[in-house]
Amino acid sequence: MTLLRERGKNALEVAKQSILQERIEYKPLQEALRYFMDEFFKDVMHPGLLSIYCEAVGGDPDETTQVGAAMVLLVGAADLHDDIIDQSTTKNGKPTVFGKFGRDVTVLAGDALLIKGVFLLFEATAILPENNKRAILRLITQAFFDLSSAEAEEASLRGKIDLSGREYLEILKRKTAVSEATARIGAILGEGTPSEVGTIGEIGHILGLLNTMRDEFIDVFEPDELSNRAAREILPLPVLNIFQDPKKKDEIFKLLKRRKITRQKTERILDIVMEATETKELKNQMQSLIRKGIYQLSCLRGAKKTLALLLESAVEDLK
Repeated sequence: MTLLRERGKNALEVAKQSILQERIEYKPLQEALRYFMDEFFKDVMHPGLLSIYCEAVGGDPDETTQVGAAMVLLVGAADLHDDIIDQSTTKNGKPTVFGKFGRDVTVLAGDALLIKGVFLLFEATAILPENNKRAILRLITQAFFDLSSAEAEEASLRGKIDLSGREYLEILKRKTAVSEATARIGAILGEGTPSEVGTIGEIGHILGLLNTMRDEFIDVFEPDELSNRAAREILPLPVLNIFQDPKKKDEIFKLLKRRKITRQKTERILDIVMEATETKELKNQMQSLIRKGIYQLSCLRGAKKTLALLLESAVEDLK
């Protein structure tokens, strides 16, 4: 979204320059980091949202750039390690670092981003009041522990065909920990009241869950993503959700078990999924979350229209 690109571009640039200026003698690792930051990873969402949440409680969004840059690197580290776990060689039509440089370089690139991200975070919070600094560091620490726990559980369930949509949704809810932490940190940087920080945290959780659910839908549209998830991960939530119907489950399994998931097969799977009653119910859950999030906006001082737009955009273009 253009809004998030504009809001997050400065933090993304700071993050990029901070890692690329480091002296790394092993050329493949240097090239992997440059490829990731220059061509592949464009996380404007976390720093962009951080600035919006800060503004929502009356703060100056420009004050979030340094913390936003740290978050870009920390999220990037998690993304690199996640690609190794999922053996994702391509995303959005581009080779991942794992696909282009291999496992070992990807592990070390993720480690480099993690170390630099932690360093930037400590630098960015050093000038804050001690209570705010500690609150932000606690939030980041707990959020990434929660994310790691959810990712580990998800990895342990890989290939489990009797996993229910309800079970998987609970894991996805826990994976929104970083989204909620981002919201709370933005409100803390904006010097929001404890009540405002709590409200913003709830909005951040809702928005994070909506975006995660949207991504689950989008993966049903993409043959490469669907193939990788069928072979190495957990099937997308909308697919798991309709497995309550044995006939639909059997038909989808037959399509997935064939050697290659073509565009034609993907479209057939998409038709089965999108016409299902369970999918309509899932979309209704998303609409309910949107209404809940919009209701919370009345308590904020600013950015109400922006946040309402972001909440509503989660269901755009989902057939």
